[in-house]
Order: sequence, then structure tokens, then C-alpha cells
Amino acid sequence: MSFTGTQQKCKACEKTVYPVELLSADGIPYHKSCFKCSHCKGTLKLGNYSSMEGVVYCKPHFEQLFKESGNFNKNFQSRMYFFFLSVDGILYLVS
Repeated sequence: MSFTGTQQKCKACEKTVYPVELLSADGIPYHKSCFKCSHCKGTLKLGNYSSMEGVVYCKPHFEQLFKESGNFNKNFQSRMYFFFLSVDGILYLVS
């Protein structure tokens, strides 16, 4: 008998995520062990992360990004006028 469940792929490692190891952040599937801050690689939980443009950060590094740039779109000033921001799993449209 073969498993006929999910074919979702983890955003971080691109391997199949089975239901027992699935963590979904902003509708994006991750293995629990792959859900890490893109800056420090610290393990994240659904209650302690923020994301911008699909990139996840721990709260301290997300705040550091904002403080260093003065805004959230430092690298996209000429191309981006709006983006989605997720804090504690709540999605915001920011201009």
C-alpha cells in the first residue's frame, strides 16, 4: 500500500512535506525543522516570526532590517510601491 497524501513541497528544502511534519506559514508549506530565520538560521515557530515578500525572519532580525533601512523596501525602492507584510500570521498590505 502506498501513501497517497500531500504532494506539497517545503519552500526551504523543496522536498515533500508529509502531514505529520507540515508547518504552514502564510499558506506556504515548510517542514517544522526547515522553518528558520533567513538571516540567523534560528528555528522559528508560528508565533515568533515575521515575513516580507515570502522571506521569513525572527522578530529581532525583521526589526533590525527595518531600523537599518528606515523602511521595509530598502532593496526595492524603484520597483515596489506595495507589498504584503506578515506579523504573527496576520497579513498586512503596506505602501
